[in-house]
Amino acid sequence: MDQNRFSRRSFLAMAAAAPLAASALAACGTTGPGQARSGEASIWYLTGQPQEGLRKASVDAFNAAHPDGQLAATFFENDAYKTRIRTAVGANQAPTAIWTWGGGGLRDYVNNGQVDDLTDWFAQNPEVRDRRFDTSFPAATIDGRIYAVPCEQVSPIVMFYNKQLFEQVGAQPPTTWGELMALVPVFNNAGIAPFSLAGQSRWTNMMWLEFLFDRQGGGEVFDAIAAGEPNAWSHPAAIAGLTKCQDLVRANGFVNGFQSIAADANADQALLHQGRAAMMLHGAWTYGSMKEEGGDFVPSGNLGWIPFPALEDGTGDPSTGVGNPASFLALSSQASEEQKAIALEYFKSGLLSDADVDGWVASGAVPIVKGVDSKFSGPDAPFQQFVYDTATQAASWVHSWDQALLPGPAEQLLNNIEQLFSLSITPEQFASNMNAVPSS
Repeated sequence: MDQNRFSRRSFLAMAAAAPLAASALAACGTTGPGQARSGEASIWYLTGQPQEGLRKASVDAFNAAHPDGQLAATFFENDAYKTRIRTAVGANQAPTAIWTWGGGGLRDYVNNGQVDDLTDWFAQNPEVRDRRFDTSFPAATIDGRIYAVPCEQVSPIVMFYNKQLFEQVGAQPPTTWGELMALVPVFNNAGIAPFSLAGQSRWTNMMWLEFLFDRQGGGEVFDAIAAGEPNAWSHPAAIAGLTKCQDLVRANGFVNGFQSIAADANADQALLHQGRAAMMLHGAWTYGSMKEEGGDFVPSGNLGWIPFPALEDGTGDPSTGVGNPASFLALSSQASEEQKAIALEYFKSGLLSDADVDGWVASGAVPIVKGVDSKFSGPDAPFQQFVYDTATQAASWVHSWDQALLPGPAEQLLNNIEQLFSLSITPEQFASNMNAVPSS
């Protein structure tokens, strides 16, 4: 999910084309894509409904309440943002508030002195931390110091399925890997893709490996990788997980042409809610977009969800959460003191305000607020309770790999994942390639 570094000249060239190439939507009177006027702080956010509308509403409400300290928002598509923000930060053109996934990307900012340490600010505003999920803070913490504010929703990776298609073939959702593999020919014989997958985006493929590594060998497998231990990718559980993944590819477990499908267009979700694919492994955030775009699919109760199936030979803890524990906002060290003051006030009073929380809940999401399950009601409540329990009862959390690792190794990881899913390299070659990548 990241992260090439470009020269200042490349940034300026990209900035000129940004409104088209990155689908940037400027708001709040910016003077150019992402550039704040005097007296404003800037923030870059991601597009995609319903999240985009909620983010804009949060900024608009903050600006209405703070006429003397405005926040200028600009929106970018997901994959374009990952390149654009890295380039902007490196070229001293960062927005005041930097939307981030935390983890390795945040560590890279910290190592380069590009974001402020917020530990003391949290100590001065303890209520900001106290109301958020405890599991949201490790990905914002580097060497014991907090460098970002957790916000928005928790997004574990979920196994979604189309109930109508399961009824059509007379099957039950899989509870084990063996059952999952047995379902592949059942759906293929019925002319239905077993799994939807936006393989062009690569990080969507990665979700499978995150679960397979963890459920095969437990958290120690990726912990060793993240720590840069020699030959960590060659752990027997890692090889077993890589092999299971290719077994699924060879069995035609994914929709034909999956490598040309991009997640940004939500085409993978459409395959599920249009009845062309039976299952999809994806982030909890897709519930809201399927509710928004899928007609009566979600309201009618045809969307189902289950935990990732157990591996019969695995030793990992099935309660471990996998995915994004929250979204995060960091404070650019390049911003002026006036801009920083505006952004910090937004972090304190704009993020997860009562109206903000209500908006996320209404969208079908689970904001990272302790006790927010008391607000769940209506048809979205069962899914929200599933996500809330996953987040609050998780013994530990596997942060999305491409965000847990530093940008360089993360890009190499995504490249090798693409090759793994195209069957152009073996599990052993994948491990060898990744073992050779410097961890820093």
